[in-house]
Amino acid sequence: MTGTILDFAELQQALPPAAAVIGLDLGTKTIGVAISDLGRRIASPLVLINRVKFTQDVEALTKVIGQRQVAGIIIGLPLNMDGSEGPRAQATRAFVRNLLPKIDISVSFWDERLSTVAVTRTLLEADTSRKRRGELVDKMAAAFILQGALDRMQKITRDIQDARDLEDDQPFGQM
Repeated sequence: MTGTILDFAELQQALPPAAAVIGLDLGTKTIGVAISDLGRRIASPLVLINRVKFTQDVEALTKVIGQRQVAGIIIGLPLNMDGSEGPRAQATRAFVRNLLPKIDISVSFWDERLSTVAVTRTLLEADTSRKRRGELVDKMAAAFILQGALDRMQKITRDIQDARDLEDDQPFGQM
């Protein structure tokens, strides 16, 4: 049993037609988890895992993966604003390297720049209390990350279908 890291397009191709994926927002104190529907159109916040030690964090995560029959994982990669990788991105990559031997599904990274900022702004606009924001922000950030990935998957699928439709519309012998 060993998971693999795939780039985003490879992950999309490797997924079965109808299967859920989860999105993760790795924080220092919590792991926000979101899940997609089987058609991979909508991301929903699922659970917040309080981080204890790596082994316990992975046990909680693999329990969610098993219960929900997850086919892939999208993990938010906290890049710097200039696109470079700092200590948080390196910590995320290290977490994934240690996670892979313990799971049997593929993982892909997703640029999560400003996801927490966007979610926090939404919660502030909804007049959510500071305590409640603290409880919600990481799993909502996971949903925000996952929804971005799902939207990209839908666009790739539409673009492929549009290209096929164009080919089908070509008269015989012309390209």
